[in-house]
Amino acid sequence: MVALLIVALPSVAQNSQKIADQQRVIANLERKIADDERKIRNLKNTKSTTQRRVQLLTRQIESRNELLNANRRQINLLNRDINHTDSVARSLSSQLERCKTQYAELVRESYRNYRHNNYLSYIFSSSSFADVVRRITVLRNVAIMRSDKIREIDSLSREVSRHRDTLTQRQVALNTARRNLNTQKQRLQKDANTARTTIKSLTKQEKQTMRNKIAHEEQLEVAITELRRLTKGNKEGASFSKQTSNLNLPVVGGAVRKYKGNMAEIVGRKDAGIITIYAGKVLDIKRNRITNKYDVYVAHGEYISTYANLSEVCVEKDAKVTKNQRIGTIGSSVNLETMDMEYKLVFGIYSPNPNEVMQASQCFRK
Repeated sequence: MVALLIVALPSVAQNSQKIADQQRVIANLERKIADDERKIRNLKNTKSTTQRRVQLLTRQIESRNELLNANRRQINLLNRDINHTDSVARSLSSQLERCKTQYAELVRESYRNYRHNNYLSYIFSSSSFADVVRRITVLRNVAIMRSDKIREIDSLSREVSRHRDTLTQRQVALNTARRNLNTQKQRLQKDANTARTTIKSLTKQEKQTMRNKIAHEEQLEVAITELRRLTKGNKEGASFSKQTSNLNLPVVGGAVRKYKGNMAEIVGRKDAGIITIYAGKVLDIKRNRITNKYDVYVAHGEYISTYANLSEVCVEKDAKVTKNQRIGTIGSSVNLETMDMEYKLVFGIYSPNPNEVMQASQCFRK
């Protein structure tokens, strides 16, 4: 039993911590969505506020999608915890039944000895004083075994009860998470429909103005001029040049949707990996205050590549990276044309010379 609990407890504690952490993520997202809903309600229904309403709805759709993913992760964690707890509880229950069977056998054996031989007869029939001591010791040891077995049964009973209680609590939490997931799916669809209806009321020029404003807000926060200063003397990936081409796309399995000078918008599947285009050094990692996604900046010698809209990052600042090394996971975004969720990376490539324009379209394998 001791060995079983030593193995089980750390795993249970780790998973419980993950569940608690995920609950905090969900709570933060719910507060963020509630705040956006309040802002939308407070907007007056005028032409001048329509663009603002669409922007808030866009962010709310994004936040609700994050909440859906957080709820899915919570459900997976709870399922894992339920399966593990149930397995431990069943193992402990089997151990408890074995202990009860062993204890019953000890009681029956003691009763048979008492009925047929009588303890006093057993002691007084000893052949010597040493035999008396031995037989008394045997009887005491049997009594100790029974006492120990009772304590083990009591301990196992408490552990089984505790795990069953945990199992019940986790099942309730799982049912709640599933209900929340279905509710959020319905609300996400409602938000998307509202956004589509609202955006239809905008003129072509207003739509473009709004797209430009959102794109400006979501652009990389750190000035490239400052990053150029940080690349001075960098030797990692120094063989990179303007002529470097035929590289893999930074989105695994992705496709370029749009090129715009030194920038490329690359779409991919959910959870697609983001990889470096070339060996280099991580200059900086920032969290975008508008999108809540990560932006990663990598120096290749004194050239710079930028990776914006990552949901997760798996490298650290100043880390050396190799060509095609995974640095994170693609992030979600709302398509302003359809108001549907998609997954994209905004990639940029910059020369150490501010007057030299890099073309992202020239970098990748055709």
